[in-house]
Amino acid sequence: MDDNRAPTVRLEPWSEGDAELLRALNAPELTTHLGGPESEEVLARRHRRYVDLSADRTGAGRMFRIVLLPTGAADEATEAEAATAGSIGFWAREWAGEQVYETGWAVLPAFQRRGVATAAARAVAERARAEGRRRHLHAFPSVDHPASNAVCRAAGFELLGPQDFEYPPGHPIRCNDWRLDLDRF
Repeated sequence: MDDNRAPTVRLEPWSEGDAELLRALNAPELTTHLGGPESEEVLARRHRRYVDLSADRTGAGRMFRIVLLPTGAADEATEAEAATAGSIGFWAREWAGEQVYETGWAVLPAFQRRGVATAAARAVAERARAEGRRRHLHAFPSVDHPASNAVCRAAGFELLGPQDFEYPPGHPIRCNDWRLDLDRF
């Protein structure tokens, strides 16, 4: 999608009220490449981590609700005009001996194939860059997930190659390591 037609998204910090969004994003069709749906207990722990990360001010990262704004709307569109489309975030981790940020996202089916994830990935990269604490932002989509790999490519990430990964813990996957240089973004 060219930038003239790219959707406008707003990233809103993850909050207590986003538990239902997390449940909606836990659907089988959205978790196929992530080991499948998680139990209610695991979701509750994940939600708490997301809320805590969004309140953190140490540079550990942030989680966000992706809000899709109406075509041509300014960032101050009303809640009635905006639609919650998914989630995205970034968090600190060590990778290949370097302190980096990792990112991940999920978009509800009604908002897929519209450029929402790409617009959100660019917006989250700006947020990670603004932290000024890490040079690189990595994404690790499954090699078998063409949509997420396309998001990385369209958002300006560089493909470093396939890696063996575990996500969730105990679930081995083959993923692509995509990296975005935040100093050049």
